[in-house]
Amino acid sequence: MPVLDDLSGFEFEDVMEDVFRNLGYENVRQAERTADEGRDILMEEVVDGTRRAVVVECKHTGTVGRPVVQKLHSAIATFEFDGPKRGMVATTGRFTGPAIEYAERLHRNDDPYPIELIDGSDLREIADDIGLDLYNGRIEILCDETLRPYDPATTVNAPATAAFRDIDNIDSADLPKPYSAVTFRPVVAVTADTNAVFETSVGVVHRINDRSRFVVHAERGQSRIASSDVSKLVVENLTATVALDTGRFESEFDAIEERRFGQTQTEYKEWTVEQLRERHTTTVSYTGDNNVTYTKTCEPARSDISVQSIQPVYLPQVRHTIELQEYSYPYEYFAAGPSRVTSEDGVHQCVHCNTAGTDAIYTFCANCGSINCDSHIKTERLEGTPVCTGCAVTERFALKTKYFYDESNRDAFQDQYEAMPFYEKAMENTLLAVGVVILVAVVLLGVLVSVGGL
Repeated sequence: MPVLDDLSGFEFEDVMEDVFRNLGYENVRQAERTADEGRDILMEEVVDGTRRAVVVECKHTGTVGRPVVQKLHSAIATFEFDGPKRGMVATTGRFTGPAIEYAERLHRNDDPYPIELIDGSDLREIADDIGLDLYNGRIEILCDETLRPYDPATTVNAPATAAFRDIDNIDSADLPKPYSAVTFRPVVAVTADTNAVFETSVGVVHRINDRSRFVVHAERGQSRIASSDVSKLVVENLTATVALDTGRFESEFDAIEERRFGQTQTEYKEWTVEQLRERHTTTVSYTGDNNVTYTKTCEPARSDISVQSIQPVYLPQVRHTIELQEYSYPYEYFAAGPSRVTSEDGVHQCVHCNTAGTDAIYTFCANCGSINCDSHIKTERLEGTPVCTGCAVTERFALKTKYFYDESNRDAFQDQYEAMPFYEKAMENTLLAVGVVILVAVVLLGVLVSVGGL
């Protein structure tokens, strides 16, 4: 793959940082480029319970000779680390015979600072093994793991039918089968450490020692941090992923879509660093030696932030659509097996106004298929069942508006109303009937008072 040969030296270091992070090394970071002392990447590994430092020299060149390996050996010896250390030289090209012989002799002699050699051919094999493609000088994220799009203990449509359980006047068991689609959306779970100390002439005025873990929506376009609920969903289920084989889900969903990661691992790392620099930047006040109060803006440097891991995974976004007569109800959520975070709830929402959310009471209108809040649902006069204000036929009886499913119901009640005695007609408007009673009582009281005064 010729792309490795097209990289600049700095790009090659970026690539190797991503490769090592994907191989499982910890605390992977680049050394300061202005103070390169024969080490480009610093990282750590745990072997048999012992933490060991690994110092890496990256060489984007055709051949690497013995002097480079010797220089790295010296750099390992002077690198400050409380524990064992080893080295690694990675190149896009190949190593000379003397370089290989020198590294092999270190191993044979059980040198305290052994060095591993990785050439261009080794790099391509490593990239294949960890599922990465090298392109345009960067590493494209190729992920084949996803959170579960549904709970295997139930059915794919169970969440949609469950959403209707608290809707009055409809049994979720009578719902038609929803149209169910899933989109596998790429996300990355990021873990990063920020360690910074800010000093002035009076000493330390601010200190940052923070570990951040969050999830980033990683589709093409501008990256954005997921909500706390979505981040929690992803992080808590990272150990329960399954292989993303769209064929295995075709029998469960009506439509399946898989999105690609929009950026490279290096770009997510750089974006994360800038996000954390902005998050941790603050202004502090302190008192100087002259008892004068000063302010200082404390902004972490890029080197103060170490991206520990960038873990890609697919997050299923499931969308159910249920058709009920004239209306269509979407119910959408991010899924992780039995756990989910709702992204759109078109069930708990009145079709006539902005009332939405699970705190209100909603009633289904069987006449037109609408879901309604209390302000837009009435009792159908003839049959005594719910009807919404959107589809109801209205007529005034006893000066009060009545609601009917259709004109036939209205006409049938009209016939009943005409046959009612006066007092029953009056009861069609309770307030009017009560008012008449009160009026009659007042008139009678007035008459009695008048008679008593004679």
